[in-house]
Amino acid sequence: MWQKTYSVITKEVTKEQIWKLTTDIDNWKNWDSTVEDSKLLGDFKVGSFFMLKPKGGPKVKIKLIEIEPYKKFTDLTKFPLAKMYGEHFYEETKDGLKITVTMTVKGLLSFIWVKFVAKDIVDNLAEDVANQIKNAKKL
Repeated sequence: MWQKTYSVITKEVTKEQIWKLTTDIDNWKNWDSTVEDSKLLGDFKVGSFFMLKPKGGPKVKIKLIEIEPYKKFTDLTKFPLAKMYGEHFYEETKDGLKITVTMTVKGLLSFIWVKFVAKDIVDNLAEDVANQIKNAKKL
């Protein structure tokens, strides 16, 4: 298993603002520099899927597997002989809103998917979360 986490605490946005931004999957390309296109297939609920086309990569079908409104959502991407989980947490603290993203890859061929997919996601998390905060402030 491979896992990396990125966290930041901010007073610039509320959990409601960041939730509205991040659950609007169709508009991720407007603030995520690694996303060429994304489309929610149905409603934002457990069991729904969305399509994601990373810049320079193929379209991927991703499933929403856990949702706690304004607190957390988890998505699952299935690869041949591996699974990648993206956990997105929003926690109110005395210092501000703590935003945490944890990427986990499990499975026999996880090392391949870490190299070609997950590492790039993790390498861009600081910039992507900063863009989330910047864009959520406008909501």
